[in-house]
Amino acid sequence: MKYLPINNEVFTHNRKNFVSRLKPCSIAIFNANDEFPRSGDQSFLFKQNPDFFYLTGIDQEQSILLLFPDCPNPLYKEVLFLRQTNEHIAVWEGHKYTIEEARVASGITNIYWLNDFDVILHSIINYAEHIYINTNENDRYAHTVPYRDIRLLESLRTKYPLHKYERSALVMRDLRVVKSDTEIMLTKKACEITRDAFVRVLKFLKPGVTEYEIEAELTHEFLRQRATGNAYNPIIASGKNAIVLHYVDNNQVCKDGDVVLFDFGAEYANYNADMSRSVPVNGRFTKRQRDVYNAVLRVMRAATKMIVAGTVLTEYQDEVGRIMTGELIGLGLLNKTDVDKQDPKMPLYKKYFMHGTSHHLGLDVHDFASRYKPFEVGNILTCEPGIYIPEEGLGIRIENNILITARGNVDLMADIPVEADHIEEIMN
Repeated sequence: MKYLPINNEVFTHNRKNFVSRLKPCSIAIFNANDEFPRSGDQSFLFKQNPDFFYLTGIDQEQSILLLFPDCPNPLYKEVLFLRQTNEHIAVWEGHKYTIEEARVASGITNIYWLNDFDVILHSIINYAEHIYINTNENDRYAHTVPYRDIRLLESLRTKYPLHKYERSALVMRDLRVVKSDTEIMLTKKACEITRDAFVRVLKFLKPGVTEYEIEAELTHEFLRQRATGNAYNPIIASGKNAIVLHYVDNNQVCKDGDVVLFDFGAEYANYNADMSRSVPVNGRFTKRQRDVYNAVLRVMRAATKMIVAGTVLTEYQDEVGRIMTGELIGLGLLNKTDVDKQDPKMPLYKKYFMHGTSHHLGLDVHDFASRYKPFEVGNILTCEPGIYIPEEGLGIRIENNILITARGNVDLMADIPVEADHIEEIMN
């Protein structure tokens, strides 16, 4: 790992919260992520399962966490299983956790090698009534390949068909959305690295620079500051590319007179930042570009004020839509008469602002959370309105990351340049 060590108290606290919500006489099993083949003899860079990391702080493949708070054998109430290293692995793959290192990272005392898992599990599982299995229930994505937890479930159902199987995801969805002080600190670090990369790019950008050169500058700054890398595939969309919401080709030349839409963020210690900015290639907005930019900025600031405890996502989005509609009328993109006659189920603003305004942020960029539960203290959400005008080859999106506290909210990206004048000042 590139990032600095994390105090294991946060992971110990997370495990206590999790087991406190289990049914009596329950055992829960969490797996590290699979390693995915990239080619004949290579795997993709390993990315840890966010739930497993949340509970252990262990950033290594082929690892298992077993939690059985009512276990009659106190040795197995909380157990971590690790892949046992050897000289061959050390030579070809490098260092792996020792048992003592894993104790320090996780706060778990009882640690065994992975080849002990089946024997230990069988010795205690028949004293449990419920078996909690972790499955990916993020409703933004569905796996089409049976992953490690699903394969384990199929195996356990065959061996232990009369146990009652439960979903850990129902518990994790409530826990992960409320961030601890340590998680907030790690997210702030990701935001700080993202800020530095953006300022670096502002000083680098000029007509003739390619989108991939900008991507290289970002990645350089991320890695230089101990980030794992990009939180997601960065969007460097110049000119008409900016009207493609998930444009990631990043292979065009940035032309004089165009605006570049940036959507990128650093990943630090598995926690993510998610920022969008739109800047003029030549360092000066045209009047039209500035007008659209300022309209989006006003919407973002109005929406940010609504990101507080108790806000309901659907009502929030409807209100942002009404604010955006007014801005689009002011820009001459919508006609007030047409808006007055619109079908409320098909609001006209969606022609120019077709995506949601906010999503939860954390160990996943689109973090695991309920879209129906009101916002709570400890949530971190994005705020990212945009206006996309295909006929003008112009796309503007502005995005910051907002933490909800008991006293309102805190913009974790408040120190990242966002005013049009400030951006021009840095670029010139």
